[in-house]
Amino acid sequence: MNRLLHRGFTLVEILIVVVILAILASIVIPQLSRAGEQARENSLAMSLYRIRQQLEIYRNQHNGHYPSLDQFDNQMLKMSNESGDTAEIGTDGYLLGPYLQEVPVNPFTSKKTIGIGEVGTSDWYYNELTGDFAANNSEKAAKF
Repeated sequence: MNRLLHRGFTLVEILIVVVILAILASIVIPQLSRAGEQARENSLAMSLYRIRQQLEIYRNQHNGHYPSLDQFDNQMLKMSNESGDTAEIGTDGYLLGPYLQEVPVNPFTSKKTIGIGEVGTSDWYYNELTGDFAANNSEKAAKF
């Protein structure tokens, strides 16, 4: 009969559980806060890989020339001929491309402007002579 009266947890047992949960939370929470940064870095790396790959395909199909900066969107998103002239998809005589469905958004700036200026003047850096394409928002993003 004594056994039926003592079914609850003691204060010490509850405190031990709370301390264990606090220790687990102190381990997990910092890792969760870093997950957003890692997701942006991974997204940036994949976008850069895809664009750089498509720029090389464009160069191979256009006599060694990369898209021009002022026509980047047209030359990468539309159909083109070997000389780089562009037209809408399905136009006769324009058999190359499109190379991208859209210019991706830079995950660190949430925008997609392309330029050749200094860090922070655009979301993406592009050099039409060398085909270099990189994030243009910080020194950290430039490592990709």
